[in-house]
Amino acid sequence: MKSMFPMLAVVAVLAGCASPPADLRDRAPAQPEAASGYQAKPGWRTQRFSVAAANPLATDAGYQVLKAGGSAVDAAIAVQMVLTLVEPQSSGIGGGAFLLLFDGRQVQAYDGRETAPAGATEQLFLRADGKPMAFIDAVVGGRSVGTPGTVGMLELAHQRHGKLPWRQLFAPAISLAEQGFNVSSRLHTLLASDAHLKKDPVAASYFYAADGKPHPVGHLLRNPELAHVLRLIAAHGAKGLMQGEVAQAMAAKVQGHASNPGLLSLADLAAYQPKQREALCHHWRAAAKDYRVCGFPPPSSGAIAIGQILGTLEHTPAATLALEQGLPSAPWLHLYTEAARLAFADRAQYVADPDFVAAPGGNWANLLDPGYLGQRARLIGTTSMKSGQSGTPGAMTTAYAAMPEQVEYGTSHISIVDASGQALAMTTTIEAGFGSRLMVNTGAGRSGGFLLNNELTDFSLAPRDANGTPIANRVQAGKRPRSSMSPTLVFEQPSGQLVMSAGSPGGALIIHFTAKALYGTLQWQLNAQQAINLPNFGSLNGPTLLEEKRFPGATIEALKARGHELREGGGGGARPVRRTRVAAHPKDANRLRRGGGGGSDGGLFAGNRCPG
Repeated sequence: MKSMFPMLAVVAVLAGCASPPADLRDRAPAQPEAASGYQAKPGWRTQRFSVAAANPLATDAGYQVLKAGGSAVDAAIAVQMVLTLVEPQSSGIGGGAFLLLFDGRQVQAYDGRETAPAGATEQLFLRADGKPMAFIDAVVGGRSVGTPGTVGMLELAHQRHGKLPWRQLFAPAISLAEQGFNVSSRLHTLLASDAHLKKDPVAASYFYAADGKPHPVGHLLRNPELAHVLRLIAAHGAKGLMQGEVAQAMAAKVQGHASNPGLLSLADLAAYQPKQREALCHHWRAAAKDYRVCGFPPPSSGAIAIGQILGTLEHTPAATLALEQGLPSAPWLHLYTEAARLAFADRAQYVADPDFVAAPGGNWANLLDPGYLGQRARLIGTTSMKSGQSGTPGAMTTAYAAMPEQVEYGTSHISIVDASGQALAMTTTIEAGFGSRLMVNTGAGRSGGFLLNNELTDFSLAPRDANGTPIANRVQAGKRPRSSMSPTLVFEQPSGQLVMSAGSPGGALIIHFTAKALYGTLQWQLNAQQAINLPNFGSLNGPTLLEEKRFPGATIEALKARGHELREGGGGGARPVRRTRVAAHPKDANRLRRGGGGGSDGGLFAGNRCPG
């Protein structure tokens, strides 16, 4: 089944499932990946630690690391390396990631976002006539490839929070790459639906049979080239990827593309630096309790948009509106989607790489200021505004044009709590399904390799508006593109007790999936499973988006009566696959869950997993 809404990767240690999107109509947003079916999951419990990832083999790798006494960061490294192998469409060592970590004392934000090559200019995606390229034309090939940052970021986090040796954390992925893993139904479905991956000879020979069809479900797929690359990284750290033979292969692949070459160079790879940023936290009161919600700062827009939506709703009657027959009511959906329009208007106007673009009034927290959100809430009337306008938070010193709506694609999410009570939420991506469709192989005759991102298409393809005013999120050399990834950690106030780790795949809709999970669990007092099972909804500052056939006709008609332009996306494939409630400390065993559930990959694991 297809859906306009991908599977939410959960709350409180939840699994980051790869997103199924949809058969969309009209102006409903394009979705990250093709749908591959839906299976309901009951949820599971753990007593000492928990790890949730999008594939059972990856979850098992994290479980084994935690069982061996590793830290949450150690486990995340093992999980990511296996995901590179078994879930290549969504994330990997050729992409980027945001990691939000609670070390028991403070929340830290590790930025592994890709960067634009040094040779990039704001004209990167303009045609000869000065107009932006078609999106897919920009994506496929070397032009869209940014300098990958996931491995460098994980190395930095491990240096500060790792317990087990770096080299040891690569053993599960190397073993699987050499011995092989069974092609899952999901991977097979996505390979069959992609029109561009087989254009790359390396990818075609690895993912597809001689007749051009994807390997069947259950096929034992080995990747000795990836095992070789992982051994280099295990032995030499990020330099094993960003320098030497692998770096040479990456640069050659990007620059040598026959029809759409890119700019990534050996110098770009060697110069990449991950960053530690200050987490962006805000107060939120839900169901008469106070919470501290922490997310990732720019270049992510997720924490700001989620915080603005939740904070704006605090200034409306939303908290008095209970679920009606277990579903969000029309009055509540009206308030939520209006708040979302305002948040997405600010997102388009202001959010970009903070090393290039100043925050409004000099502080990103101005966008979350209760006084400002109170002003914004007063713009919400009884009928839909249809399209919100950006506000004026803080004293403005710079002016940019609003970024036009542009397609964003999928990701994967990892949530982990270790035995010492440290917790992380990590969202990781190569952007579109299978990224730029370029597979890197060092050329020694080994089959396979790894895919490169198309992250530069997260920049605005048009650098300026019709008046020549620059867009904050335009391409610039060394800049990190804006993201919607929303790794989130929530704490009770004033105790500081960890409540949940949350995150999701889904392009720009990540923001709505994560906000729904937070609101459902903390305001409506649902358990995590129930919150994620709620039908999906949202707005990207255009039509009101509803999951098809999940809302009663009376709700739809009531929204239309309020002036909402509705867009519904396909069926039950959108419903979330799993959810897990995790307490702040592993001793609180009655609130931890352990993974289980369907899928074709099998394996021992802790946490949640999505269908194979």
